Amino acid sequence: MVSILKRLLVGRPLASSEEAHQRLPKTIALAVFASDAISSTAYAGEEVLRVLIPAAGLKIALDRLVPISVVVMILLAIVVTSYRQTLFAYPNGGGSYIVSKENLGEMPSLVAGASLLVDYILTVAVSISAGVAAIISTRQQWADYRVSICIACIAVMTIMNLRGVKESGRAFAGPTYVYVFSLVVLIGYGLFRSYTGHLAPLPEDPEALRQLHANVNMLGGVSTLILLRAFSSGAIALSGTEAISNGVPAFRRPESHNAAVTLTWMGTILGLSFFGVSVLAHRLHPTPSDTETLLSVMGAAVFGRGTVLYLLLQISTFAILILAANTAYADFPRLSSIIARDGYLPRQLANRGDRLVFSNGVLVLAAVAALLIVAFKGDTSALIHLYAVGVFTGFTLSQAGMVQHHRRVREPAWRRGMVINAVGAAATGIVLAVVIVSKFAEGAWIPVVLIPFIVAFFRAIKRHYTHVEQALYVDDDYRQPRHTHTIVVLVAPGRIHRATLAALSYARSLAPDRLVAMSVVTGPEEAEEIQQQWADHHLDIPLEIKLSPYRDLTGSVVEFIDELDRSYDNDIVTVILPEFVLTRWWEQLLHNQSALMLKARLLFRRNTVVVSVPYHIEHGKAEVIGDQPAGSEPAGQSPRSV
Repeated sequence: MVSILKRLLVGRPLASSEEAHQRLPKTIALAVFASDAISSTAYAGEEVLRVLIPAAGLKIALDRLVPISVVVMILLAIVVTSYRQTLFAYPNGGGSYIVSKENLGEMPSLVAGASLLVDYILTVAVSISAGVAAIISTRQQWADYRVSICIACIAVMTIMNLRGVKESGRAFAGPTYVYVFSLVVLIGYGLFRSYTGHLAPLPEDPEALRQLHANVNMLGGVSTLILLRAFSSGAIALSGTEAISNGVPAFRRPESHNAAVTLTWMGTILGLSFFGVSVLAHRLHPTPSDTETLLSVMGAAVFGRGTVLYLLLQISTFAILILAANTAYADFPRLSSIIARDGYLPRQLANRGDRLVFSNGVLVLAAVAALLIVAFKGDTSALIHLYAVGVFTGFTLSQAGMVQHHRRVREPAWRRGMVINAVGAAATGIVLAVVIVSKFAEGAWIPVVLIPFIVAFFRAIKRHYTHVEQALYVDDDYRQPRHTHTIVVLVAPGRIHRATLAALSYARSLAPDRLVAMSVVTGPEEAEEIQQQWADHHLDIPLEIKLSPYRDLTGSVVEFIDELDRSYDNDIVTVILPEFVLTRWWEQLLHNQSALMLKARLLFRRNTVVVSVPYHIEHGKAEVIGDQPAGSEPAGQSPRSV
């Protein structure tokens, strides 16, 4: 049933040879890799106003919004131009991590990798929470279920991405383009009505303003710190622009060219949309509130609340914000697989699943993002303060690495490329410093502390793998010394049954140096009973009985093996456990599972091997591998081992 359910949810397995057919055309890649960046137009401008309004009021805040959006657009143009250099220099993907690794060294690459992983986790948490906030704006009665709705959205996104990048991209491309269309119509139609005098500025909402002032301490005017904090909130619009550089191998050939075209499309849509929303907000004077998003307020003013276009805007906004998480689902598993192959993350993250996606990375991303949603109660404003540090750390290290790349490789036009990337590194580095300083007390300190912790975690994992590799290394002249072999067959107290005889037969077939049976009993009566059973079956294998009045099976077995170790040097001990297996899973619950605890205990004991001999019990018959009387073998056959 588990296998059937998996096939229904995930789909049929894909062969490795089908990987090329899973690559993305530019139109679908835009939806997969750019949804995060494009979706930020739904909340970045609002976050700027949430910083400025409590300090200076609605009018002054709206006056500052357009200049801030212009600066963000200039920064976006610099970042896009810089990352186009990266796409052609590193067509195998990896983005900031690979660029930093090859040009700046181990530590900067680990910082870049940790920053990007934190960024992708926050992308899921922020985009899901912002999308749910958009839909709650139209259905206030759902506000109490905000966290539950967020978790449900994460579950849907996870299942779709386990089905494969191409399949999830096709499913999510439509809502992305519908959102872009709705936003363009909102901006174009709204500005047309405003400039032609058919749409007057909205009156201030005193209750919404009161809530904003209550949530944020008044600072008395627009200070430099407030402007920097507002700019850093608006700079969140750049989140996701590095995603394409991490996923270049997912594009159809020629990969770098198609990725560069998609990056240009993304930058153009993002820049014009963010600027258009800012200008429209400056014209309409909407008041953000805790119960309704800025886009919802402006959509209701431009289209009319309840109209088809308004509902289309709200539904597509909800969809694009939810689907923005798809950018992280596409890049987090791919980046974590690269870091895992280098030995800094568990190697399970480097394995592809049935559908040629790094499914372990998908599941880890979903689990951590869900924990963040629960911890911050799905509050976008609370989560977004953690966001920008990882984004701009990755930007800065990537561009600094590209400067060193141009100096080292000196390809054609390398000086022009070095200047472009140097400007990008300087600009994003300044923004990173602004974000840390202006938002440190509001939560930016968390990634500042968390990223070094993750780097230390990376290095600890690397040390472990290095230690294991050194321990397993074999010199050319190394020869494994010969060991003697002792087998211990564990016999349950009470009646000798077929599973016991089968285990004894299997043990004899291995021709060990020493063969002994062992039983743990709780009193003299059990000891006498097992000895009598042993004699009745004419078993010539020595039987050792350990008395355990405290019913400690594992401790008694380990103590007996310790005694054997003291008796024989250079010895390997094999413990054979007879186990019967039932056809129905619930029937297993009716029987003692002490063998599992014993195997777990012995796994960590040196020079000890544990072998299970299964005896399959079905209704009406029983079957065992090598089922015959103890001490005999069928002619011309050898026992089969599991």
